Amino acid sequence: MDAEIIAVGSELLTPFGTDTNSLYLTGKLNALGIEVRYRIIAGDDHDRLTDAFQNALRRSALIILTGGLGPTEDDITRNVVAEVLGRPLRENPEIRSRIEKRFESLNRSMPPNNLRQSLLPEGAQWLENAHGTAPGIWIERDGVIVILLPGPPRELEPMFESHCMPLLERVGGKERIRTRVYKIIGLPESEVDRVIAPLYTPYQNPATTILSKPGTIEVHLRARAASEEEAEALLGELGDKIELALGEHVFSAHGESLEEVVGMYLMMKQLTLAVAESCTGGLVSERLTRVPGSSNFFLGGAVCYSNELKIRLAGVPAALIEREGAVSKTVAHALSEGIRTRAASSIGVGLTGIAGPGGGSAEKPVGLVFIALTDARGTSVREFRFPGERQRVRYWASQMALEMIRRRVRD
Repeated sequence: MDAEIIAVGSELLTPFGTDTNSLYLTGKLNALGIEVRYRIIAGDDHDRLTDAFQNALRRSALIILTGGLGPTEDDITRNVVAEVLGRPLRENPEIRSRIEKRFESLNRSMPPNNLRQSLLPEGAQWLENAHGTAPGIWIERDGVIVILLPGPPRELEPMFESHCMPLLERVGGKERIRTRVYKIIGLPESEVDRVIAPLYTPYQNPATTILSKPGTIEVHLRARAASEEEAEALLGELGDKIELALGEHVFSAHGESLEEVVGMYLMMKQLTLAVAESCTGGLVSERLTRVPGSSNFFLGGAVCYSNELKIRLAGVPAALIEREGAVSKTVAHALSEGIRTRAASSIGVGLTGIAGPGGGSAEKPVGLVFIALTDARGTSVREFRFPGERQRVRYWASQMALEMIRRRVRD
């Protein structure tokens, strides 16, 4: 079964809106063996949405429209679908009652325009919305399934899993689709492909895609088979070869982030960490504390942006900063040792650099970063030259700091 997703909303065509629903739905549909062939974004315009929906009817067996089911004038999805399918809208008394009771339970008066959400195309099935007023809609016509879902993810996701997944499981394809994501650090995209192309090109199934992401190269494998077990076996056959060929550069075989992997190693080895950050401004700390359970390994950090705070918070000697400069190997060394001592942590990490756009010189250009790591075995310091604008330099610095931790604690 081929599927198509139409995300409805003019805000999704601006720099301020992101269509995360289509990504979520694609993953769920793939798990059922349903291939998503098209993903479209349509603004809140009657003629353009009509055109998008008519095209979808000609080429897809399953069409999911998200958004545009609210009570306002620009919520036109329900009307367009009913019009194109030739199904007049009728008020559904049960939906109306549920909407009225929801407003009563919130002790709020219901605006009259909310009653638009009780309109249902003739012959359609409605899907309960436990988290909002807009019900979902399921319509079948001439072998095509059309599903209308509300736009907010907190409403769409539970509705899709509770009501749509069981129905689609019965009508979906016989195949199952499974994916695996390998994340690589320390190699450019061209080198990754040079190493693994002889391994993946003989395979049509799984299909292989190489993607370049900030600070990481990703290898995506996608397998189709009659069962989940067969698909996983196909992924394992090729994936094991890729992982062996890329060796220590692979930090994740199942899509985990670098900070998650670092946290896992630290917890496994019962080690603790503290950081002293200058140019990254707390970014390493922020990434580590995204990880659930990070309090088990991350003691804390100091943002030592000024020279004064490098001295006060991390114990860097003032004379050292004056002699070597704040951006230097020796100051990074002192930051890592100082924060480790003051936090009484197993590992201390110090970062100092020039993120730009100003502040660079011929001797110390923008993008120069020193990262030091100190533990019971001693201190190691690395020098990096990261190209690009300020945020890219900061992110790459945080990425390489985490990579230094991963390699140290993995050994």
